[in-house]
Amino acid sequence: MNRLLPLTLLLTLVAGRLDAADWLHWRGPEQNGVSREKDLPETWSPDPKAPNNNLIWKVPYGCRSTPLVMNGRVYIINDCDEGINEQERVMCFDAATGKLLWEHRFNIFFTDIVSSRVGWTNLAGDAETGNVYAHGVQGFLFCFDRDGKILWQRSLTEEYGRVTGYGGRVTSPIVDGDLVILGMVNASWGDHARGANRFVAFDKKTGTPVWWSEMPNPLKGTYYSVPVVTIINGQRLLITGGADGYIHALKVRTGELVWSYPISLQAINASPVVDGTRVYITNGEENFANPIQGCVVCLDAGQIENGQPKLVWRVDGIKAGYASPIIHEGRLYVCDDTAKMFCFDALTGKVLWSFKYGRLSRGSPVWADGKIYVAEVNAKFHILKPGPKRCEELHEQFFPSPDGKSFVETNGTPAVVDGRVYFANRDNLFCIGKKDRRPSADPIPAPPTEEPADPKAKPTFLQVVPADVVASAGSSVTFRARLYDAQGRFLRETAAQWMLPTPPPAPGSTVAPPPLRGTMNDGTLVLAKDVPFQQGYVKAQAEGLSGQARVRVVPATLPIRPNFDKIPEGRPPSGWVNAAGKYTIVRLPDGSAALKKLANDARPPLARANAYIALPTLSHYVIQADVMGTKVRDNMPDVGIVNCRYTLMLDGNKQQLRIVSWEALPRIDRTIAWEWKPNTWYTAKLVVDLQGDKAVVRGKVWPRGQPEPSAWSIEVTDPKPNRQGSPAVYAYATGILEDAPGAEAFFQNVIIEPAP
Repeated sequence: MNRLLPLTLLLTLVAGRLDAADWLHWRGPEQNGVSREKDLPETWSPDPKAPNNNLIWKVPYGCRSTPLVMNGRVYIINDCDEGINEQERVMCFDAATGKLLWEHRFNIFFTDIVSSRVGWTNLAGDAETGNVYAHGVQGFLFCFDRDGKILWQRSLTEEYGRVTGYGGRVTSPIVDGDLVILGMVNASWGDHARGANRFVAFDKKTGTPVWWSEMPNPLKGTYYSVPVVTIINGQRLLITGGADGYIHALKVRTGELVWSYPISLQAINASPVVDGTRVYITNGEENFANPIQGCVVCLDAGQIENGQPKLVWRVDGIKAGYASPIIHEGRLYVCDDTAKMFCFDALTGKVLWSFKYGRLSRGSPVWADGKIYVAEVNAKFHILKPGPKRCEELHEQFFPSPDGKSFVETNGTPAVVDGRVYFANRDNLFCIGKKDRRPSADPIPAPPTEEPADPKAKPTFLQVVPADVVASAGSSVTFRARLYDAQGRFLRETAAQWMLPTPPPAPGSTVAPPPLRGTMNDGTLVLAKDVPFQQGYVKAQAEGLSGQARVRVVPATLPIRPNFDKIPEGRPPSGWVNAAGKYTIVRLPDGSAALKKLANDARPPLARANAYIALPTLSHYVIQADVMGTKVRDNMPDVGIVNCRYTLMLDGNKQQLRIVSWEALPRIDRTIAWEWKPNTWYTAKLVVDLQGDKAVVRGKVWPRGQPEPSAWSIEVTDPKPNRQGSPAVYAYATGILEDAPGAEAFFQNVIIEPAP
């Protein structure tokens, strides 16, 4: 994004390759659930021996989302194995034969999502580079090349405090131009300390953060609406449902909020579709405008007044919270949560017909060759023929379980490429099509065009890149100032006046942290050598505009010894992620400083939290801390320390000592009885010993002040080890009432040292 893209390249990046409709966005090349492929099957069979089965291939690897099809390859994300060996993975197959070309497996941790919800994000592809982007339930954001090499990787949970939801609510990335963009619910530090729905754009080739954007309304929960990108009124917009129950439009290159419209009293999970200036979105929860559950809404985003698009029509009472609609030739196809399809006149909202094709819907429908391909959760895949007045079923395929006693869930959405339909159930990935056809397709309609920016236009937005930096004491970082016009188009890089502003106070604190300690010269920040932990901002001013970037400073090498005595009371430690609003420094009766886990909000993301101390790439270390818990109304907290994504935890109410990783599913869960007393200090120590293909995780706890025992209190062997991860402290404040705090946890003398 350091130059204007030629219009021809810009059009190519909108919809993938216009001459070959690869399935790069989960809703297809037009982002609306439509394929222009022709001569597709009306029936099929998963039985390879069945005559005229239209089965090109099937492989025994299922998934819960949409296959990505690009450059003759098919990519999926799924879970694999069971028990202690269970992991998440990305897989790549030859699109013509189904041959497995490569897979990459990775562990699961720091999430409430259970195994039946793993792998429910959608992959994103980039037509320019052939790269594939994947977001895992633990917070990994990967950039793979076509052969599975990791080009860059982020750990969104440890770096930015990303939050997941129990029901599998994890968001999917999209690619546009030079950016890969992802929405999330997160809480980290400084201006991001408050939990909110935010969007972050990374440079697609390097993983460098380019911009952040925060939605203005209170959170309603986690969500998984996937954005679409279009051009309306000359602006290139990202349009998406949000975790606040609104639908939002942002300028793609800057993240500036253009408009919002309230839809639901809960988070929105369905994705929008766009036709011209009209934007369609559905909801399955209680509506914002009335107490009815569910609605279908049409907005005219070409007419904006007071920050809201014009409402064209709405139909209430249709609970369509999961599947996203199709928009095609003046018809809007909506699947409600009970697998009933409605066909609307897209101009007026009149219901033309409805058709009950199943019992439970999550996967979204796809229109192709005059047919609609759609799955229902209850192990069926349907091929429907929609007409002007009614719909008919052409084919229904049921997937029994291997034992014949139940069924195989089917949650995903098909992809249609080169005359073939790719889709999956829990156990298998299928490719169907007519074996004797010659691939043919109608041309994809040209997307709306965007006029090139006038280099002489007045800039209205200043962007500082990188937008978010993690650095170490004494290091240097160079920033650039970029100018954009009112339509969100890049104009030029510019010289700027650079400064280090005073940050605002953290939530719940009246004491503002100091500005970054360091020097700023012509866009280059040189950090002070004697401040191992700090956080703050770099600000640029030019042509009457200002912008800023976030800077977090943490040690890059061991040992790490946070000094709580140097932190003012009422503030969280600087440089720690997910500590603000959850942890604070207090003075104890003996005058010593301690880190306290707040116990004033029972909502799970606030009552239970990891505070991440350093880089997610650290390994081969020992973490030790003194810990204490109080007792309130027969409740004691959980308190612990984290090493390489394993938690050594004192469970207060159960009086246990545990080593866990991915607590929602006890892949690693070694638990022993362990009596510990309230208001008593203990020392906890945790080490991860990597031994070839396995890790031995050992922990010990003993009363503070007594000699360290030679024996480990608890240990577990992990055959699928976490090899690195940020050190952290963990606490769960229990017994919180609406009008009374619960049991608190305290930490002192946190030490992270190289493992022996």
